[in-house]
Amino acid sequence: MLAVFTVMSQELPPIDLYTSKEYGGENQNWSISQAGNKYIYVANNKGLLEFNGAKWQLYPSENESILRSVNVVGDKIYTGCYMDFGYWQRDQWGNLSYTSLSQSLKIDLIEDEQFWNIISADRFILFQSLNRIYVFDSENNSYKIINSKHTITKMFKVNGSIYYQSVDEGVFKVENGTPRLICDDEIIKQNVLVNIFNHDGNLLLETQEKGFFVWKSNILSKWQVPASEFISSLSVYNSIQLKNGDFILGTISNGMVYLNKNGELKYSIDQTKGLGNNTVLSLFEDKENNIWLGLDNGINVINTSSPFSIYNDEEGKLGTVYTSIIYRNQLFLGTNQGLFYKQLSDDEFTFVEGTKGQVWCLVEIDDTLFCGHNIGTFIVENGNTKLIANTPGTWSIKTYPNNPDILLQGNYIGINVLKRENGSWAFKNKIEGFDISTKYFEVLNKNTILFSHEYKGVFELDVNDELTQVRSVKKDEEQQKGFNSSLIKYNGDILYAYEQGVFVYDSVKHSFSKDSILSKMFQPNGYTSGKLIPDPHHSKLWGFTDKNLNYLSPGKLSNVPNITSIAFPQSLRKEMVGYETVSYLEANKYLFGTSSGYVIIDLDKLNQKSYDISINHISNYAIDGNSKLIDKEKSVEFENEQNNFEFFFSVPEYDKYLVAEYQYQLKGYYDQWSDWTTNSSVLFKNLPYGDYIFNVRARVGNTMTSNMSSYQFKIEKPWYITNLMVFIYVLGVILFSVFMHNLYRNYYKKQKEKLLQKNKREMELKQLESEQQLMQVENEKLQQDIDNKNRELAISTMSLIKKNEFLNTLKEELKNTNESKTLKPVIKIIDKNLNNTDDWKFFQEAFNNADKDFLKKIKSKHPSLTPNDLKLCAYLRLNLSSKEIAPLLNISPKSVEVKRYRLRKKMDLPHDYSLTNYILEM
Repeated sequence: MLAVFTVMSQELPPIDLYTSKEYGGENQNWSISQAGNKYIYVANNKGLLEFNGAKWQLYPSENESILRSVNVVGDKIYTGCYMDFGYWQRDQWGNLSYTSLSQSLKIDLIEDEQFWNIISADRFILFQSLNRIYVFDSENNSYKIINSKHTITKMFKVNGSIYYQSVDEGVFKVENGTPRLICDDEIIKQNVLVNIFNHDGNLLLETQEKGFFVWKSNILSKWQVPASEFISSLSVYNSIQLKNGDFILGTISNGMVYLNKNGELKYSIDQTKGLGNNTVLSLFEDKENNIWLGLDNGINVINTSSPFSIYNDEEGKLGTVYTSIIYRNQLFLGTNQGLFYKQLSDDEFTFVEGTKGQVWCLVEIDDTLFCGHNIGTFIVENGNTKLIANTPGTWSIKTYPNNPDILLQGNYIGINVLKRENGSWAFKNKIEGFDISTKYFEVLNKNTILFSHEYKGVFELDVNDELTQVRSVKKDEEQQKGFNSSLIKYNGDILYAYEQGVFVYDSVKHSFSKDSILSKMFQPNGYTSGKLIPDPHHSKLWGFTDKNLNYLSPGKLSNVPNITSIAFPQSLRKEMVGYETVSYLEANKYLFGTSSGYVIIDLDKLNQKSYDISINHISNYAIDGNSKLIDKEKSVEFENEQNNFEFFFSVPEYDKYLVAEYQYQLKGYYDQWSDWTTNSSVLFKNLPYGDYIFNVRARVGNTMTSNMSSYQFKIEKPWYITNLMVFIYVLGVILFSVFMHNLYRNYYKKQKEKLLQKNKREMELKQLESEQQLMQVENEKLQQDIDNKNRELAISTMSLIKKNEFLNTLKEELKNTNESKTLKPVIKIIDKNLNNTDDWKFFQEAFNNADKDFLKKIKSKHPSLTPNDLKLCAYLRLNLSSKEIAPLLNISPKSVEVKRYRLRKKMDLPHDYSLTNYILEM
């Protein structure tokens, strides 16, 4: 049968992707470097990025321009950008601060100059723009300039010497601060150089479009390597040579290319194979041999020295890998989509036609490959398949003791028998009397089969000699059922594994007992699956936990086996839990199936590295919410209000499959070590006063850090319990005691005095009562006097009125007589009596006695009033009518109305306001 389709991919190292959202900068990243503490620094469009393995920190460029270059030299981080270059240095609080060299040295830069490259050579730091190279002497703080007639494309350092390419001129070498042309070949003059390397003592020049050339004895020749044609098809933007001599090429549109030192293509990675972007702007190899890629969109890390190689089924044509096997130098994968195979040296998988659907197992017996499938059992030969049993769901196939021509097949509804006749395998019969799905079973002897079911438990089956009938089924009541449990045979022993551990079957006692050594394969609280996978050819037994892959191997110096844990968490393995698969490939390499392909682990690359943890910075928060960074190198005493602390720490580890976990304690408050956590910071709030030591440690995978980072500090007592205040409190208690003593002593003294005072007060009260009675009598007398005065005033007023009325009447009568001339003296006497001021004075005195100070009050309020006006006011105060007032003033009532009108005008009363009411209310 022919394959219906093929699957292409590569086994690639792990790739960790960081997006602009994660690192907090812009998309483009132009240069990468690393400090001695393993921190990574990236020149980003937005500024300088710092990565400590746990968190990214962005330091914006001083002039808000794109950062084009970065190079860490000692404790300084040199950077170059638009119209500026300088260095960053860490301050006492752990932050970076910038110093501009171009400004401090007062360098006259060329208009629109940008600095694309920085190289260190001894004490000199070279900053390259497209126009010049600035050579900074870090010892005497001076500089010199190397000018170029044409554009400088790039600057290179080879074996301690500095080279650069000038467009249309060639390659120059800087000697004693002076450039010297060493290569002016037309190929170099017409092509952009990407890099220059050392090659057997000669220069290896890499161009952007034409590939590699060797400069030897002043002759330029093509570097003839297997990948020459492929390289020439690329547009290479940058490249580096690794410590092992291999090459990494960063292209403009094809991602990253890996060449070995002989120029052979090892692999290439682009966006379809897991890279974040196809344009590689910068490359860097860190101290752990990880390859950092600054992309046009993001930052990627490739763990080239990782023991893991990943085969990703990007298009989903393989599916989830449930089983795998190496058979006749071919790798077979059984997935939920069928059976696939390839040559070990190839990248292309071929689908085996007729196997579409779920594959459960692949077993090699007597050089025959059996495939357990959802639709039955196949034999696979030369890419073809033959269905030998159509009973649905073949979980597993086992040999039968002392009869190589008999196989037992566990399936969805029990156990079947396969028999070989004339060299061909075929279905023989089903063992009746047992219809339970048989995923895990082992043949103990020709009549006994042990079987486990994760929802039912462990059973012992007794079968007849003909393998046609189950005579009895006995359940092991002592053994519990377990989720994702398994039953396997390893080194002649039958093992039952589930969450409670690994149990070994005793064929004499017909029972299981827990094996303390094997049970260490499962970690407390880390159980995911009880499946154990034996590797009989290499005496290994594989197991799986939440955070590790574990394998058991024979002890080298004793019969006690060793258990090796590989830090590879289930969240990254992405296998189908309960259906894990492990296959030996070659040279200590093992294949693990995943939900999207597989992972290959090279056990020879598993080496123990040492890791260091450091406290990056410490923030102190006061009660008012204000925070400040503190010097983590100094032990400080803090005020009681400054009792909130946040610690930031990290381990600079960049392996995708190694997770850093942290554990901390705060002695003096939280003396126990915390649970392991991936959080790289911790906040302590409202700490009480006292002395504290903060300790933090970490583990990367299963390896503890070689150090423990600490910080010691003290929080002062609150003001109300300081020594001074305690003294004041004690003094206060003493004074209070003395005070209370005197208080009680005086109390009884005062009680005695109170009795005397009480009697005295009673006497005084009686005297006061008498005085009050006298005052009441006097007040009543005064009130009678007032009333009398008022009566006198009223009588006086009425007398005046009657007198004046009488005189006016008499006057009118006399005027009407014929003897008016003789009566004129009499009329004058009458007028004199009508205008008698003595009457007014008498009336005024009586009025003032009755209404004290009224005339003074109204005079002060209305100074313009005349005596006649005051008379009118007094009469109005007595609530007299105009008719009653007229005789008193010896005028007619109409004249009184005129006077009233004039009085209103002088008092400036509103038109609608009553004059009488106004005077009465005053």
